[in-house]
Amino acid sequence: MSKQTSHGLKLHSWEVTEGAERAPHRAMFHAMGLSDEQLAKPQIGVASSWNEVTPCNIHLNRLAQFAKEGVRQSGGMPIEFGTIAVSDGIAMGHEGMKASLMTREAIADSVELVAFAERLDALVTIAGCDKSLPGMIMGSLRLNLPSVFVYGGTIMPGTFHGHDVTIQDVFEAVGAHAMGKLPATELKALENVACPGAGSCAGMFTANTMASASEAMGMSLPGSASVPAMDERRNQVCVASGHAVLDLLKQDIRPRDIITRKALENAIAVVVAIGGSTNAVLHLLAIAREAGVKLHIDDFNRISRRTPHIADMKPGGRYVMVDLDRIGGVPVVMKELLEAGLLHGDALTVTGRTVRENLRDVRFPAGQDVVHPVKSPINPTGTLAILKGNLAPEGCVVKTAGVKMLRHRGPARVFNREEEAFAAVKARKIKAGDVVVIRYEGPKGGPGMREMLALTAALVGEGLGDSVALLTDGRFSGATHGLMAGHVAPEAAVGGPIAIVKNGDVIEIDAAKRRINVDLTAQEIRRRLKSWKAPKPRFTRGALAKYARLVQSASVGAVCG
Repeated sequence: MSKQTSHGLKLHSWEVTEGAERAPHRAMFHAMGLSDEQLAKPQIGVASSWNEVTPCNIHLNRLAQFAKEGVRQSGGMPIEFGTIAVSDGIAMGHEGMKASLMTREAIADSVELVAFAERLDALVTIAGCDKSLPGMIMGSLRLNLPSVFVYGGTIMPGTFHGHDVTIQDVFEAVGAHAMGKLPATELKALENVACPGAGSCAGMFTANTMASASEAMGMSLPGSASVPAMDERRNQVCVASGHAVLDLLKQDIRPRDIITRKALENAIAVVVAIGGSTNAVLHLLAIAREAGVKLHIDDFNRISRRTPHIADMKPGGRYVMVDLDRIGGVPVVMKELLEAGLLHGDALTVTGRTVRENLRDVRFPAGQDVVHPVKSPINPTGTLAILKGNLAPEGCVVKTAGVKMLRHRGPARVFNREEEAFAAVKARKIKAGDVVVIRYEGPKGGPGMREMLALTAALVGEGLGDSVALLTDGRFSGATHGLMAGHVAPEAAVGGPIAIVKNGDVIEIDAAKRRINVDLTAQEIRRRLKSWKAPKPRFTRGALAKYARLVQSASVGAVCG
């Protein structure tokens, strides 16, 4: 053991279990059935975002039991507690989506507060839906207690007319139905089969992206990100994670020892190699802040330019997470990148070993095209681009995977709310060549940076996915594809240039050159901004109002405080 205290492995729990003055505390533990022998062991928090509001998380209480068993087998005393989470899929397309991103902070706060108050010694955190993954890791970093993160696992794809389908297909089918291209009976049939059980959305959407990033940065066990939610191996991942956290406690390896600059660069490299979600930019910036690591939005461009796109994953590609699992999972991607000199092999992980040591026995699988060799990639550069220009001085994010149109120039169609834009799409008022601008949906202005999968899917369903561009100070789902520029910063609500765009202004988006501009002179932009007035806050009480007061720019991760 590299660090033993006079209380052994009980880093903090001795404060509530030892000494005559703690008799009242022990009485409380005894009320829950704990013995003196159990109280003598280190107390390991097992935190999950289990609930009945989303299939991503509905099975996490079962997984927590396996993690607890692993803790017990390794000599710890597991203490289970929960956090909130929402379903992005069910929150999509209405005002409820405003709450999604802010749950990341609430989850991190919850983990931090419970573990701090109860004097826990280490943590196993388990999460499923999008924001709960970074939220758990952020909470662990704040506490800096030995921690292992466990992903709840991907859902299996549905089957429709002999093809794999995901929730993305249902959203896009809504647009096709609105255009009269898909009968109601077919839409209903697709609805009934797209999500066959528990687990997070099947493509390389945000949950699977962040699970992959978590494994790449060393906070999850190797090979664990791709195992399906209801696979027996997922149970074993949880048991093994319970063992691993006791090993970390014995070796005194903390989250801030693992999530270093090198670890975050590894995560970015994997995300851009697999066609990961634009939300990874927000979440990795936020994780870096909690880790005390200086990570800048421009680092995503630097790493993306040197890292090839090698995994052919939905929504831009053909395969889902279970296909990646079938050929060896994230370690296959990491080994290819490592051998090409594109990963930091000496970065530490929750195994107590380095990335290079973890990948030593991984071999590239033959006879498959889910992951391409680095020497013959899908594209020579990665799939995330940070664009800047007079419309986004602090930057915005574009995902290029599967996008046919990397440059677009056209007239602006301006909307101040997602609902306004969606109504225009349904009424077929958006035409090929348009640039749809949706503003006042940023971190403060929304508040909460709504994802807009319903809108982008409707454009795809109506056949406009390759002929219309969209930009917003809000967000896109990981299931979004097409030329979509999100996270425009500064946002409209704080007087960013997107606030003064008018219908008909010509906008040019060039993902290859990393530029986004409106055809206005600097003088004209200043003139318009001088007469611009900030809108009144849409919420004046409650969590949304508090978030709007505290949240910072998307360009720094939409962090609070």
